[in-house]
Amino acid sequence: MITIDQIRAGRAMARLTQAQLAAEAGISTTAMNNIEHGTDAKGSTLRAIQTALEKAGIEFDSDGRGVRLAPGQAQEK
Repeated sequence: MITIDQIRAGRAMARLTQAQLAAEAGISTTAMNNIEHGTDAKGSTLRAIQTALEKAGIEFDSDGRGVRLAPGQAQEK
């Protein structure tokens, strides 16, 4: 399961606000804020967030700790 740190890092790399990621994951902005501040979340909610981040070009390391931009997903300045 993804971690809070991975969610925050992935969201920052994808340049998404909490509201944008919440909408893509199908959850409320309040729920996203709560998750990023340590509130326990259901596995299905975390999977939805991970899927939304992956659609935004974020890859998750196999060790379960890191994130990176997928190849070809260079950030615009």
